[in-house]
Amino acid sequence: MSSPELISPRSPRVVAARRLAKRNFRGKDRLFIAEGPQAVREAVEHRGATGQPTLVELFTTVEAAERYASIIDAALASGARVHHASDAVLAEVSQTVTPQGIVGVCRFLDSPFEDILAARPKLVAVLAHVRDPGNAGTVLRCADAAGADAVVLTDASVDLYNPKSVRASVGSLFHLPVAVGVPVEQAVAGLKGVGVRILAADGAGQDDLDDELDAGTMGGPTAWVFGNEAWGLPEETRALADAVVRVPIHGKAESLNLATAAAVCLYASARAQRPRTTA
Repeated sequence: MSSPELISPRSPRVVAARRLAKRNFRGKDRLFIAEGPQAVREAVEHRGATGQPTLVELFTTVEAAERYASIIDAALASGARVHHASDAVLAEVSQTVTPQGIVGVCRFLDSPFEDILAARPKLVAVLAHVRDPGNAGTVLRCADAAGADAVVLTDASVDLYNPKSVRASVGSLFHLPVAVGVPVEQAVAGLKGVGVRILAADGAGQDDLDDELDAGTMGGPTAWVFGNEAWGLPEETRALADAVVRVPIHGKAESLNLATAAAVCLYASARAQRPRTTA
């Protein structure tokens, strides 16, 4: 194709996609934006619980369509509407300063919390009071990399479908079940009810992560509760946990940021849960 079909930023399709930048419209339409080839590729391959394709619509420049021809073909095969658009249209739909030429509109894909509990998870990340969308997406990515079974965003945390959260997850949003809007008390009670030990990650925690590992207490099903970037976890949330654990600082750093601490905690649990092999 030598020229774009969709050239007006005022097109109804463009306006409908652009409004998904706002949370209230995302919630009303139950749609969100996935931008860039990695995220769109994952969206094309993802199916909801009923088998329904997650990708609904795709905007791409002619150049990007040629570069990512396999993604375009897969999108068409899945039944998604594909629009070859001008650079001006992509700039209107995109949420980044430098658009990559390919933007997908996707159906919401969060899982019911009850389904997560029914699967008897062994490792869960609970984001309580996490307000920064980039951090939320990065923790989700860390949980995916560590082999977690699910992620839970409480009702006090940022919107899972915030464009920054989606980008920061780098496709991990499509890899594991995520429940949203769960009150932290309900999340903890539900997880405890299926035999999951609750560990609150806090820099002022009484228990040291190294000591927990040395004591051999982390091999069972575990949920890590992560708090706000600036002020951590409130006392009432810490009180819900079976233990409040700090990541030890062996050097002179004042602290670790949320995503780094989450990665350390999740990987510690993943290692403790992995069966040991003998030579």
